Amino acid sequence: MHQWKDPELRFRSGKADFNLVKDCGRRLTRRDSIQRSPFASPTVSPAGARMQSGSTGIVYGGLKYQARCIADVRADAGSTTFLAGTLSLKEENEVHLIRLLPGENELVCDGLFYHPNEIWDLKSCPFDHRLFSTVYTSGEGYGASVWKIPELYGQSNSPQLEELFKLDEHTAKIRCVLWWPLGKHDKIISIDERNIFLWNIDPSNKSAKVVSQGSADMLPNLRGGAWDPHNHNSIAAITDSSVHFWDLRSMKRSNAIEHAHIRDVDYNPKKQNIIATAEDEFGIRLWDLRMLKHPLKDLPGHSHWTWAARHNPEYDELILSAGTDSAVNLWLAKVGTDESGLESPSGSPNSQEEPLLNSYTDYEDSIYGIAWSSHDPSLFASLSYDGRVVLESIKPYLQIK
Repeated sequence: MHQWKDPELRFRSGKADFNLVKDCGRRLTRRDSIQRSPFASPTVSPAGARMQSGSTGIVYGGLKYQARCIADVRADAGSTTFLAGTLSLKEENEVHLIRLLPGENELVCDGLFYHPNEIWDLKSCPFDHRLFSTVYTSGEGYGASVWKIPELYGQSNSPQLEELFKLDEHTAKIRCVLWWPLGKHDKIISIDERNIFLWNIDPSNKSAKVVSQGSADMLPNLRGGAWDPHNHNSIAAITDSSVHFWDLRSMKRSNAIEHAHIRDVDYNPKKQNIIATAEDEFGIRLWDLRMLKHPLKDLPGHSHWTWAARHNPEYDELILSAGTDSAVNLWLAKVGTDESGLESPSGSPNSQEEPLLNSYTDYEDSIYGIAWSSHDPSLFASLSYDGRVVLESIKPYLQIK
């Protein structure tokens, strides 16, 4: 594969001080341009537009170490911004604040912050762009904290993240932290291998208190989960072999999908009751929570493990997936509605229609992190294990009415 390197090593940091972020700007590169023109009432192009190609996006080369975690900064309404965290066993780890320069087709580092441990999970607060959570591991075990980016992060030579509070009631291995994705909410969730904790948080007073706790009892190890954007009392938690739905008011399980080796789960933000699961055996499956006996649709997934699946925040038929086959796939996943109002598959779950719109294959390592831009839903960022961040546009697969 081609190694795309910029001999100029250009660096444009916006507000950030050069000395502060010079390391994260050392390998900034640019690919074919992404035109970010306005669009109105777009629809998804037909599945016949399928193609397979390498990357045509913008590469950010600032991560020095291996990495798994990237998150959209939803609360930044003014620009396309992401947070990425590294996973180095021997070195001090870093969190990078990465921003797309409007009209410039460049990704720049708006801030580089040192993090004391390997980052295994990273989420941005959906209502305050300066807050985020991490799950981390060190020689002493696992931990989770909520951090605040300093106000003058672009004007300091030695920026320090402020640790607002730890989520320190866990005794088992912590897997992830969940923020309710839509708007301000005074609760967050942390999941370990055996338990789900609901916390009441007050960032202004730097405090977090456990409100309730649910036990997984005899379930296999919990691996992660997602918070229903349509109902802040409901979450989905995944194990190695199932997805379980929890009512946060009672902290009891309400329903389940039993399948093997589920890696990820994601709610459709535009359609209630629709989720996607990423599975080793079946690839990607779409489900209606009101009828879980059979999936609505099967998508092939990846040639190796399908690690993550994400619905587009605006176009409800588009799904992004990442895999350990070093590819990111864009899918068109159409489902209809029957006479009762329930979702129904457009054809049988195993129909032979071609749902793959594009496969982005210009990577040399497994892809663990993908994130849509909330600011511009035609853009997404992917992160491969070797620290390569690529921003892509899906506008070739959208058409104007």
